[in-house]
Amino acid sequence: MSEYTDSLRDVFELFGPITARRMFGGHGIYHDGLMFALVADDTLYLKVDAHNLGDFEREGLEPFAYDKGGRVVQMSYYQAPEELFEDRELAAAWARRSFEAALRVQAGKRKTKF
Repeated sequence: MSEYTDSLRDVFELFGPITARRMFGGHGIYHDGLMFALVADDTLYLKVDAHNLGDFEREGLEPFAYDKGGRVVQMSYYQAPEELFEDRELAAAWARRSFEAALRVQAGKRKTKF
């Protein structure tokens, strides 16, 4: 695990315990077994959905995207604001909103299976 990824345990201390799992050259960041963030190239991205996307857009934050065979694929994660690395309460608030987005997505997937 990178030093950057490891430092997120302190950043999200007020939010609660997190774990990191390697994935595709980066790390998925989990709370209670649910991925709410990812790290790619030592950059933190948080989960978004229709409910919290505006928070990221108002801050001018960029989505996570990658090249797949010459095509750019954008995922439902946006770059985290730099301020949260200096403010644990702010970090907890952003993490909570992204975790809630992940919960909503998970609940939506369960509904479509029936």
